[in-house]
Amino acid sequence: AVSTSDSNRAPARLVPIDQLNAISSLIAEGAVFEGSFSSRNDLGLKVDGVLQGDIAFQNGGTVHVGPTGVIESTTIEADHVLIEGKVRGTVIARKSLEITGTATLLGDALYDALLDVHPRARLRGKVEYRGDIDAA
Repeated sequence: AVSTSDSNRAPARLVPIDQLNAISSLIAEGAVFEGSFSSRNDLGLKVDGVLQGDIAFQNGGTVHVGPTGVIESTTIEADHVLIEGKVRGTVIARKSLEITGTATLLGDALYDALLDVHPRARLRGKVEYRGDIDAA
């Protein structure tokens, strides 16, 4: 049997659990943040509230949009992106992009390596692989 700390949701299928557990910054449910969040370090951000603005990790980075999270007017750029809530904007994932069955993405999803889209995810925009299509 698989045990998770939060029994209300299935564990991430693609984004490494170690990356999710290492997230140190939180925009809590009920909170609203207006502005840009950026870091040159390999940090993590979980959004359970509302964020209006960009999120940029120049190196590494994990962004987890929780089921109650809403990100608007954004460009999100990080190595790992897990979306369970609602994102309106562009998502750029350098290593893994996971869009769950509770997620809504209104905008473009660009990824360099791995993509996992749940059959119940709601997407409106283009999905683009940025790597070498001809690579074996």
